[in-house]
Amino acid sequence: MTDDSTPDNGKKSVSRRHWYVYLIECADGSLYTGSTTDVERRLRQHNGELAGGARYTRVRRPVALLWRQCVPDRSAALRLEVRIKGLNRRQKMALIKGALVLSTAPTEAGNGNR
Repeated sequence: MTDDSTPDNGKKSVSRRHWYVYLIECADGSLYTGSTTDVERRLRQHNGELAGGARYTRVRRPVALLWRQCVPDRSAALRLEVRIKGLNRRQKMALIKGALVLSTAPTEAGNGNR
């Protein structure tokens, strides 16, 4: 069984589900960062094939997946998403090309200990 599969009882295993942070490029060249448990489904939503795409991407279709990273849980996904949204375009492109690597570990400032 893979981490994203459905067990024999038909229910998805929430505890084993991985989260992903992704970067997509919109038709106007802008970059959008998001997080999800199913990147392919989310990409289809952003492109209007399924309901639920982000308002930002609705007027910037089509979009294309440029980068994704698997993280262990929703908390790590949201932390990484916020860090990526704080990067400038040059840094995001370096991340996409593999020249920049971001850790998903909590930062000192982000864990409440000062």
